[in-house]
Amino acid sequence: MDKISIVGLVLGLTAILGGQILEGGHLASLFQPTAFLIVFGGTLGAVMLQSPLRVFLDGVKMARWVLYPPPIEPQKLIKQISNWGQMARKEGLLSLEAQVRTLRDPFVARGLQLLADGAEPERLREVLDVEITALESSLKAAAKVWESAGGYSPTIGILGAVMGLIHVMENLSDPSKLGSGIAVAFVATIYGVGAANLIFLPIAKKLMANISQVITLREMLVDGLVGIANGDNPRIVESRLQGYFV
Repeated sequence: MDKISIVGLVLGLTAILGGQILEGGHLASLFQPTAFLIVFGGTLGAVMLQSPLRVFLDGVKMARWVLYPPPIEPQKLIKQISNWGQMARKEGLLSLEAQVRTLRDPFVARGLQLLADGAEPERLREVLDVEITALESSLKAAAKVWESAGGYSPTIGILGAVMGLIHVMENLSDPSKLGSGIAVAFVATIYGVGAANLIFLPIAKKLMANISQVITLREMLVDGLVGIANGDNPRIVESRLQGYFV
């Protein structure tokens, strides 16, 4: 679990709510169902309108990466690649075919199978780079669902504020209704700006960081496999791969 994400969210909310209390305000004044419905419902609708269904669902599912990011174990993979290099030098590339069946990651298995089949280094890189590019594009499109939410929510918060002020203007003759209208107006703005800067945009940035690590790990794998295909010394390959995660 990525504990810093939980700490960051709790700290941000505590600072805002604590500031409200220190200013002499009441927490209850920040809870307005109408403003919540306008901001979060409107933001959800806008994001769904701009996103294909598959991309939207992928973005929702990817949110778990904030707390449970994909495992990134570069040292384990580097050691594995080094072992494959030593095996290829001693027993030939065909000996690597037995290792393919032990791999759980389909991408790693395909790369090693291409290597065992004797694919030319440049052809090996070309094939795997195409898959990396496609994966990166798909993951970034899903992460941008949250980035888009961060862009829409402040504007929809302002829309909620305007709606609240309209309600106020319509009831100037009835002072008992002015308070609720003003509350919706200001709280909607807080919801919109707060959700964007405390939830949506941070989630998008965290997902982008995780995606970058996933892609870098795959590029490192391709570099290692190409090195083996070129017949490079396993120690040289291992030394070069260490530079990917410093």
